[in-house]
Amino acid sequence: RTRASLRRGRTDWYRFENVTSDVAQVYIYDEIGYFGVTAQDFVAELGRVTAREIELHLNTPGGDVMDGIAITNALRDHPAKVTAIVDGAANSAGSFILQAGDHRVMNRNSEVIIHDGHTIGIGDAAAFRDLADRLEVASANIADIYAERSGRPATEWRDAMRATTRYGAQEAVDAGLADE
Repeated sequence: RTRASLRRGRTDWYRFENVTSDVAQVYIYDEIGYFGVTAQDFVAELGRVTAREIELHLNTPGGDVMDGIAITNALRDHPAKVTAIVDGAANSAGSFILQAGDHRVMNRNSEVIIHDGHTIGIGDAAAFRDLADRLEVASANIADIYAERSGRPATEWRDAMRATTRYGAQEAVDAGLADE
């Protein structure tokens, strides 16, 4: 993707359809955050959805942790029933956005990848120590999201995240990351 396409208000990484009917279809099919669209833009559009049900379709490599958490919380807080469907991949930040679904579905041959939070930084040793501590907190928050939905302890999720674990469709169901 060229840098010129990273303009403010760009919304081609997601789209909302049927926002005035009984079921709204929401597609997240690209990066989450700066290289896609911010959570602020997503949440503003989600706020216009009046449907009783949302079909959230995911095919994302993931992206920014905090944008992902904001999107997750916005979907959780929306009054509609959310069915999250992984069409291709719900990787990284997409894996915990998937958890916002009241019902979570893995399509055939789809995948979920979970891992510890990643970042880049600049600064002295103290700044990097602080950054490492903040990454630990972010990763613990993500593990809590998985634990809440799966019923498995957050410590198990932290181990799986540290190992960067890939789940096929049935493996995601078996682990508790999806319902079917």
